Amino acid sequence: MSPSIQVEMPIRPKDAKQGYALWQLGFRPFFLLASIFAALSIPLWALQFSGWLTHPYLRGSLWHAHEMLFGFTLAVIVGFLFTAGRNWSNRPTPTGVPLALLVALWVAGRVLVLTPFGWAAAVVNVAFPLAAAIALAIPFFASSNRRNYFFVALLLLMAGAVLALHLDQLGLARLPGWLGIQLALDAVLFIMSVMAGRVIPMFTNNGVRGATASRDPLLEKAALGAVLLLLAADALQMHGAPLVLLAWAGALAHFARWTLWQPWKAGRVPLVWALHLAYFWIPVHLALRGFAELGWVSPSAAIHALTAGAAGGLIIGMMTRTARGHTGRPLLADRWDSACYLLVCLAAVVRVAVPHVAPQWTIHAVLCSAALWSAGFGLYAVRYWPVLTRARVDGMQG
Repeated sequence: MSPSIQVEMPIRPKDAKQGYALWQLGFRPFFLLASIFAALSIPLWALQFSGWLTHPYLRGSLWHAHEMLFGFTLAVIVGFLFTAGRNWSNRPTPTGVPLALLVALWVAGRVLVLTPFGWAAAVVNVAFPLAAAIALAIPFFASSNRRNYFFVALLLLMAGAVLALHLDQLGLARLPGWLGIQLALDAVLFIMSVMAGRVIPMFTNNGVRGATASRDPLLEKAALGAVLLLLAADALQMHGAPLVLLAWAGALAHFARWTLWQPWKAGRVPLVWALHLAYFWIPVHLALRGFAELGWVSPSAAIHALTAGAAGGLIIGMMTRTARGHTGRPLLADRWDSACYLLVCLAAVVRVAVPHVAPQWTIHAVLCSAALWSAGFGLYAVRYWPVLTRARVDGMQG
């Protein structure tokens, strides 16, 4: 039996540098603010949903969906891409004042959606992914990093999706109110599918003794292609049997892909099993998407399998790993990291499963899930505040 490599490590090594480093690399401010925002915004939505708050923040569930996608999730994606993009291109990504201005733009978007100033909210929330796309395109194009050009395109797609949503809200376009949300969900699903395929097999083989995680080229094309076809189907507003078959085919492809990564071997390595557990929610989401199209489950179950389950789990897993690795700390999860993973996963289980099996407990499930989610990301914010705001412990830049 392989010995466990989970070792309790202090979050603040004795030789930690004390310099202020929040603006040295993209993951630092975006991960910190996104975790704080996740911890605060979900409880506010849960209280509104349950009727305890009588004044909606922005058209009820539309505010919730908008902020989870174009606020929380997009901030983490941008922070990760600015960090990884520097390594992929060997070119600088925004730091210092330019990074602070982008963060200020993101913060302004979170504030303006709570005000009556719809035009200002629309402009700022479209400007943020556009500005991030330009900032990422500069190093990619300068280094001819064609392999990652599609990330720029996906950020532009996110800008188009949020533009469609705001145009509908402002009464300037006859678009279904949730089309922008659905296209953004599909874009996030594709980003997660690509990044998970790149990192989870590698992290499994590097971190788990005896693991031989692999990737099959045909299966990779099938899994990613199914997501792109689903995005196209949603853009065309397709429904019925074709959408059901597409969703289920994607579920099978992603499940088969996941099994090649040998998740059963990662049970004693939290930094790895957390990512495997989160990715499993992707085939669950796609399966539920098909069931929802048939009317067998609520569409909310499919949406929250993707957002609370896959996105929440992959985000908390990558935020801990990236924060440790890019600040010179050991890639070993402690008990607090594991607690974050479990809290976020339990939040997804409660949110997806309970309303389906016991509809009369839906409000209680939403409140419980919100508390678990808030605790998971709140714990991350508290534990990693000193990590994200102080210089690397190895003296390197970043």
